[in-house]
Amino acid sequence: MIKYNLKCSNNHEFESWFSDSSEFEKLNKKNLLECIYCPSKRIKKSIMAPMVSVISDKNKEIKKLSRYLVKEREQLLKMRKYIEKNFEYVGADFSKKVREIYYDKKSKQTIYGTTTLKERKDLEEEGIDLISIPWVDKEN
Repeated sequence: MIKYNLKCSNNHEFESWFSDSSEFEKLNKKNLLECIYCPSKRIKKSIMAPMVSVISDKNKEIKKLSRYLVKEREQLLKMRKYIEKNFEYVGADFSKKVREIYYDKKSKQTIYGTTTLKERKDLEEEGIDLISIPWVDKEN
C-alpha cells in the first residue's frame, strides 16, 4: 500500500491510498480518480512523505490497515447514502443556496453541493460554517 498526497485542477488537496505506485497511474489514465471536494477528474500527485514499516510486521500492518480502510469506507458510504436521501443536491449553486438558507432564519432546508476554495473562504468570513465530507465512489 502507498499513500499519495493528491491535488485536483481546482487546487483541492487530499490523500488517497493505492495498492502500489502503478495503480495511481492506471486509475488516473482511465479518469477513474475524482477530487473528494469537487467533480474534477484532473488529479496530480503532490509532494508526499514516505511510509516506512518494519518488514517482519508488514503483513500484520497491511491487514490491520486494510480492515481499517474497509470500515472507514463503509462509514463514508453510509454517510453519503444518508445525505443523498435526506438533503437536496444543489451542485455548484451551493454557495448561493446556503446563503439564502442562512439569512432566512426560518428555513430548515438541508442541502449539499460543491464550492470553490474562494467561495468557501467567503462563506467562512460571513460566519457560515461548512463541513466537507469525503465523497466515496459507490462503485469503487
